[in-house]
Amino acid sequence: MPLSEHEQRMLDQIESALYAEDPKFASSVRGGTLRAPSARRRIQGLALFVVGLALLVSGVMIKATWIGDLPALSVLGFIVMFGGVVFAVSGRREGGPDLKSVDGPAGGAPRAKKNRGTGGSFTSRMEDRFRRRFDQ
Repeated sequence: MPLSEHEQRMLDQIESALYAEDPKFASSVRGGTLRAPSARRRIQGLALFVVGLALLVSGVMIKATWIGDLPALSVLGFIVMFGGVVFAVSGRREGGPDLKSVDGPAGGAPRAKKNRGTGGSFTSRMEDRFRRRFDQ
């Protein structure tokens, strides 16, 4: 169900306020879309899978790598295989603003450094922030 114009405007205002308040948090929440993995990434994941498979098989064959009744090298091989598949299937994230280019609130002046020791209690700082938001 699509949003109405009013709801879309309110959502845009909330998003811009969030970017103004804390751009680093906002961009981490926003995330992005996953790209398809490159051919190089798939080949590297396949190589990890093959190495893990070799560890798995050799761990079962070589009794010296067993810890009690647990084939430790085989368990490690399985973990490497699983990691190789995840690496081959997943792609890097794209989207979101570059955090290094954002200087402060809404890309404006740099944010003033906070004095952690002189701010009072947690509740008083939260009350001050709440008041400042509604005074604007």
